[in-house]
Amino acid sequence: MDHLDTEIIRLLQADARRSNRDLARTLGIAPSTCLERVRSLTRRGVIRGYHAQIDTVALNRGVQAMVAVQIRPLSRTVIDAFAAFASGLPEVLSTFVMAGGDDFMLHVGVPDLDRLHAFLTDHLAKRREVTGFRTSVIFKQVHKAVPERLPD
Repeated sequence: MDHLDTEIIRLLQADARRSNRDLARTLGIAPSTCLERVRSLTRRGVIRGYHAQIDTVALNRGVQAMVAVQIRPLSRTVIDAFAAFASGLPEVLSTFVMAGGDDFMLHVGVPDLDRLHAFLTDHLAKRREVTGFRTSVIFKQVHKAVPERLPD
């Protein structure tokens, strides 16, 4: 990845609906060069897709939290079953399987604190494999525009 690739990614992350011609004009390169660069980034798996950024408040998910979950016994069967369960809950935006003191991190979005409490007590506290959980409410999320490639 060079500077031009990084700039292409930055521009597409800001607005993935930009035309190739507009990208090329902004970057000061030929449209054919720009198109080949974007295709190369896609072939190499750097660009994996294009997504709409959604306003969680508009979806009635104004309260978001990260929930660290510990489960036992730690077996592939239990881990896979809990991951499938958590990912299937409508309140869960993302499910992360973790190493360390916590086994899972759930990114949760709900309308209010009462619904967050209900989610925790109705879905997590009742699960036999869940031995504990900690909840951190998210005040603000800041997205990093372009994650830079780290040196090898």
